[in-house]
Amino acid sequence: MAKALMLQGTGSGVGKSLLCAGLCRLLARRGVRVAPFKAQNMALNSGVTRSGEEMGRAQILQAQAAGLEPDVRMNPILLKPQGQGRSQLVRLGKAIGNYTYRDYYQLAEENFKIVRKVYDDLSRDFELLILEGAGSPAEINLQQTDLSNMRMAHHANARVLLVGDIDHGGVFAWLKGTYDLIQEEYRPLLYGCLINKFRGDYTLLEPGIRLFEEQVPLPVLGTIPYDSFQLDEEDSQQIRSTPCEDASLRIHVVHLPQLSNFTDFAPLQRQPDISLEYVEKPPNGRLPDVLILPGSKNTLSDLQILRERGWENWIRQHLGSFLLAGICGGFQMLGGWITDPEGIEGTIDGAPGLGVLPLRTEMVATKILQRAEYKGQEILKGLKVSGYEIHSGRSQLQRAKWMDLLEPPGLCVWDEKQKILGTYLHGIFDIGEVANGLLQLTGKQIKPIPDHAQENLRELDRLADLIERYCNLSRILDGLC
Repeated sequence: MAKALMLQGTGSGVGKSLLCAGLCRLLARRGVRVAPFKAQNMALNSGVTRSGEEMGRAQILQAQAAGLEPDVRMNPILLKPQGQGRSQLVRLGKAIGNYTYRDYYQLAEENFKIVRKVYDDLSRDFELLILEGAGSPAEINLQQTDLSNMRMAHHANARVLLVGDIDHGGVFAWLKGTYDLIQEEYRPLLYGCLINKFRGDYTLLEPGIRLFEEQVPLPVLGTIPYDSFQLDEEDSQQIRSTPCEDASLRIHVVHLPQLSNFTDFAPLQRQPDISLEYVEKPPNGRLPDVLILPGSKNTLSDLQILRERGWENWIRQHLGSFLLAGICGGFQMLGGWITDPEGIEGTIDGAPGLGVLPLRTEMVATKILQRAEYKGQEILKGLKVSGYEIHSGRSQLQRAKWMDLLEPPGLCVWDEKQKILGTYLHGIFDIGEVANGLLQLTGKQIKPIPDHAQENLRELDRLADLIERYCNLSRILDGLC
């Protein structure tokens, strides 16, 4: 059975996911057989394994950092918010239904039993597992049913590090408050603290660390400087625009409430000559070169919001003046009609789409989950295009007036007259040559886009170097590997 090191946070957004990825990268470089694990994840961003199973993007990145193929055992429970107080429960890579939060907590012990079994199975294959907690272990109203933090640490007999974000201020209060509110029976598992996102002169922080260690029986085992890493994020709170006034190409992504898989745009945001902005309402002034309707966890609900914000009329008014792209749910919105007779997404049973593509979509209970490599055609001829599908909708082409850019037909289409690109494929910009080919449809000249996976590895190496420099790894890893 593998030994276990676990990172838990004083709250969401403190940097647990990236630090776990950095540790996986660091240990893999040292030759340790290491793998990530997160019992339960809540995110709108997910990906698909080679075996067609759905899991959180953070654990996919962590697996890549460890030099591994993503394995659904690394994230056995995934919750995908649907809106209106409901979430889709994905268990071992397959969606099993939509639940209210109250109903979901009735399943806590059943889910925890599954999580323990999966963890034990995974731990037989590795020397060391890097576990990531969820949110905070100090949510005292949830501790009895929390399967991601101290109960999981107890099962794994994990060495637990508490991570605090000093950039937001109050890090010592967060760390002490978290320690005080963790159940006494679990406190022996706590091993130390990491202070993340530090800016400034470390000598000014040292007295605070000494005073903290006098009051809390946990050593500070690392103070990690603030740095910006261009790595895939999965939380909606991490969505950020990267505007640039002098950019060669201006992209607007419509920011809708149930926007999902915004990691699709990470390769574009890395480019210094591309300006990418998330926008809620139609612009009054200069038009973008590209307008993207992104993936959505609730297509019909977001389509309604799209109309309420005035996008339908604006798009019709300016159609053909820029490249209009739809990805997954956004692709469905471009069609003539979307129906949901079984209530897969919620209470809206159907609505007309924007009507700019001859497409009709019906939501069905069985999701399409597929990761594969496809053969490019037309402007993508000769290219191998990799990506993944993750959608409940089944779309029917009513009359062909477009050009298929991928085989099979209907997966990625181009309407040259209206300048509309539509695809079901997530990750379509990850391969540099493919991204370059698609963006040539704008008629703009931009610098070549590199492969996203290689750029990720460079950033992961930089993150691992930072952890190695600023953390007491000899003490953190003592006896673990």
